[in-house]
Amino acid sequence: MTRRKKDPLRPLTGDEQQELTKLGRSSTAPAAEVTRAKVLLAVADGASYQAAARAAGRRSGDAVAHLVARFNAEGLDAVRPRHGGGHPVTYGQQARERILREARRVPTPEADGTAAWSLSALRKALRAAPDGLPAVSTYTLWQVLHEANYTYQRTRSWCPTGEAVRKRKAGAVTVTDPDAQSKKS
Repeated sequence: MTRRKKDPLRPLTGDEQQELTKLGRSSTAPAAEVTRAKVLLAVADGASYQAAARAAGRRSGDAVAHLVARFNAEGLDAVRPRHGGGHPVTYGQQARERILREARRVPTPEADGTAAWSLSALRKALRAAPDGLPAVSTYTLWQVLHEANYTYQRTRSWCPTGEAVRKRKAGAVTVTDPDAQSKKS
């Protein structure tokens, strides 16, 4: 005799039924999502948790019970896997937006010490800013910029041709190339 279900599956809406059916038949969707959709459809058709698990090629009826409870709370988002382990996400969406906002800003040689962003210069600026990220690494910056489809060549802010600010013992000096015009043509 089976025990009473603690959290039975709520009735599916028409859109949910259609989306789960489409996902359950998909050959291009991730396998975990397809399996979860099949399990939920089997439970919706009246199968027990254990039978639904076996029909989808799984063994645990308890896992199906957890999936059903999550589906009741979250809806179709329950079909998609969540963070599966490893380090927790350190920099969320807000921090990533802050990094991109700083990278889009044109650096000033007086305040930032550079006329073009490098990863280390960007890191220095973000760490020093009052609303910045005090422990951000250059690798994190590279990842965020790469995910946002930035490359160093396309997003670099260039300094004027023939002029460069050089650091000397006496301070910053602007150096001018006398052959700059001939090199441009």
